[in-house]
Amino acid sequence: MVQIVKAGMEHLDEFTALFNSYRIFYRQPSDLERSREFLRERIANGESDTFLALVDGKAAGFAQLYPLFHYKKLQRQWLLSDLFVDPAYRGRGLSVMIIDRCKAFCDETDACGLLLETEKTNAIGNQLYPRTGFEIDQDHNYYNWWKA
Repeated sequence: MVQIVKAGMEHLDEFTALFNSYRIFYRQPSDLERSREFLRERIANGESDTFLALVDGKAAGFAQLYPLFHYKKLQRQWLLSDLFVDPAYRGRGLSVMIIDRCKAFCDETDACGLLLETEKTNAIGNQLYPRTGFEIDQDHNYYNWWKA
């Protein structure tokens, strides 16, 4: 049985393990302790909203949302910052279920939509997102500034 639930402190251990795997997927070193503290702060401070996919009670995937505000729509918009499904659970439609829950959350919070970015090399994501209604933004370049 699959459930999509909003993550809370009671999910921190399972969420941390998934989040650490997600970071490793993006070529970051494993760091369970810092990952746990990062997620604990986000949950405790109400700085993100996360949906976990539970398969038979075990955390198998997640999406983490951060609030933004859209200047054209004059509404909240959610940044779908992180989406990950454990490789052992892929191919079961969990990503689509998680994205659908995020879309429903937009309705619940009167948000205008979801924004996400992914690496050009993320073949799975670049096939998934258009299938779930996302449109690629051909009009903008995205830049990062990193504090030294």
